[in-house]
Amino acid sequence: MLPYLIVCPLVFLAGFVDSIAGGGGLISLPAYIIAGVPAHYAIGTNKLSSSMGTVVSAGRYLKNGYLTGKHMISLAVVSCIASLAGSAVGSSLSLLVSEQLLKNMMIPVLPVVAFYVLRNKNLGSVEAKAPLPQSVTYLVAVLASLVIGAYDGFYGPGTGTFLILVLTGAARMDVRKASALTKVINLSSNIAALANFLMNGTVCYGLGLAAAVFCIGGHYIGSGLVVHNGQRIVRPVILAVLAILFVKILIGA
Repeated sequence: MLPYLIVCPLVFLAGFVDSIAGGGGLISLPAYIIAGVPAHYAIGTNKLSSSMGTVVSAGRYLKNGYLTGKHMISLAVVSCIASLAGSAVGSSLSLLVSEQLLKNMMIPVLPVVAFYVLRNKNLGSVEAKAPLPQSVTYLVAVLASLVIGAYDGFYGPGTGTFLILVLTGAARMDVRKASALTKVINLSSNIAALANFLMNGTVCYGLGLAAAVFCIGGHYIGSGLVVHNGQRIVRPVILAVLAILFVKILIGA
């Protein structure tokens, strides 16, 4: 039961954080590793639980009308196709590298993201700038989906945060539309990677499905807070969790 007691509460927290500002994988993936799940299985199992949670938050964004109109729908379609392709390649490469390399990647990733969170006091609540021409928006979104989708398939933590940063910064999208688009792109990359890991047998079904229930709960609550300025909660939560997990990973490295 110990892996369940470690993973499930942290995956709930990861889903909550991920639905608001992205980066839930920075909490959930280390949780699986700390619970003793081998690195390749941790990534595959994390995809199982996170995919189900992302379905919920993506659905709530769609229900609230953040992906309406021909422009946003077509942008979502082409971005998802690029994300699927990138994630398929990334997850295939992930299966080829050593488990120790995957585990050690958390050591530089966690402090880098923590530094960004400290610097960005408006995490998840970026003000929209003057919109770019549609062709430029398409180009930025597709390239980001392809590259970040490949990273998500290969490893994953921080994918949602990276997408929101690019979409609100380089593509100058409104934060709520960017969050909605991020969820459908992230869902696409999760599905492609999950299919690959399932075919290669690197998923712990029992732990993954139990964690998925908690992930769904976190996503449901977090996505409901976005329209009520729930972003304020995310920054201190991410910092606290990253600090704890970083210490635990260093101790176990």
